Amino acid sequence: MKIAILSPVAWRTPPRHYGPWEQMASNLAEGLIARGADVTLFATGDSLTQGKLAWICPQGYEEDRQADAKVYECMHISYLMEQAHHFDIIHNHFDFLPLTYSRLIGTPMVTTIHGFSSEKIVPVYQRYNQTGHYVAISNADRHPTLQYKATVYNGVRSDDFAFTPVPDDYLLYYGRIHPDKGTYEAIQIALQANRQLLIAGIIQQKEYFEEKVRPYIDEEQIIYLGPVGGAARSELLGKASALLHPIHFNEPFGLSVAEAMLCGTPVIAFNRGSMPELIRDGNTGFLVDTTAEAVAAVEVLGQIDRYACHLHAHEHFTTERMTEDYLKVYHSL
Repeated sequence: MKIAILSPVAWRTPPRHYGPWEQMASNLAEGLIARGADVTLFATGDSLTQGKLAWICPQGYEEDRQADAKVYECMHISYLMEQAHHFDIIHNHFDFLPLTYSRLIGTPMVTTIHGFSSEKIVPVYQRYNQTGHYVAISNADRHPTLQYKATVYNGVRSDDFAFTPVPDDYLLYYGRIHPDKGTYEAIQIALQANRQLLIAGIIQQKEYFEEKVRPYIDEEQIIYLGPVGGAARSELLGKASALLHPIHFNEPFGLSVAEAMLCGTPVIAFNRGSMPELIRDGNTGFLVDTTAEAVAAVEVLGQIDRYACHLHAHEHFTTERMTEDYLKVYHSL
């Protein structure tokens, strides 16, 4: 089976730090290659893969600020579509734009919907309901007007996230610095629980960082580390006594949640979006509705068996499980 994986071109695939869609495209490509599939990854020219790499954009437009994002995206998508006849399956991780080619090519296209930036993009998905072969990354993120082939949870590379049985004493916030992700609330939870908080992630909204985050950074109790990737990511997640995930939107998945649990680290999350599908309340972490409830959950973290967290994530959220589930989707076509 010849498979083309279409990754975004905002960041390198896999990303150096931030880039969840690129990370999933990479994880799936390498998982399929390990299963013997003939995979071509369409990504930026500096991307890394054990398969074939096809590119027209030398690097991600978020890393080359001279690049025009729309020009890069149009060139990148059309570069694959012009070669569509060489493949048995095209797997689109690039949102809705590639769907506009789906009736112009003969190759089936699977589209993983990594979330909806707004309701305004839904009409595109609706128009291509019959040809899009949509996959949701959680049941919570299924749109009622769309037809889905399956729900396939994102898969984490298990070799990259070692189980850590005994943590350090800090709490961790890991994600982009943005009101939706609840960086400010994580700080308040740590302050009220009288615990150290490490913050890792890109600053996506500078005003929010300056007004709601920076004033609390004292490099003792509240510490900002900046973006953290690679091996340091696993160590940071694994040594945390808990990951704080006080989101303010219906998150489609939550990679850091799966990664933390794979390391054995429980997660305290606001009960929104896909969180009930990822976290077993009271077993691999706590689902809460308020900052006060999160503070109370910090006090009873000792009740959580870290190995139970690891086993849960290993069963449901690994690259191996994701690859197997996507192969079922491909074969169904």
